Amino acid sequence: QVQLVESGGGLVQAGGSLTLSCAASERTFANYAMGWFRQAPGKDREFVATISGSGGGTYYADSVKGRFTVSRDNTKNTVYLQMNSAKPEDTGVYYCAARRTSLIIVSGAARYYDYWGQGTQVTVSS
Repeated sequence: QVQLVESGGGLVQAGGSLTLSCAASERTFANYAMGWFRQAPGKDREFVATISGSGGGTYYADSVKGRFTVSRDNTKNTVYLQMNSAKPEDTGVYYCAARRTSLIIVSGAARYYDYWGQGTQVTVSS
């Protein structure tokens, strides 16, 4: 069982930046593709970004492409989401997710991920 713990959420002004972290309990962290999702109040959970186990492959939702960057440090069992040029529509609870695979998950479907964190709240004020 992989435990995932997100942190770094908070309040940021529109145009500002925030970095989210997700720490995993799994020692073989590099064997897991990691994804970020978010859920705004009253809306379905939506895909944000994903990164392969090695970190060599990334994939983004069109809504965040060019503004957000996903990265990972396998020595720290941690994946990051750097949010730049934040917009009010980026507001929501951000979740990280994991799946044991050597491939990058080029899909926005949440069903491909097996483990989920509890989420961290991000609020972007206008």
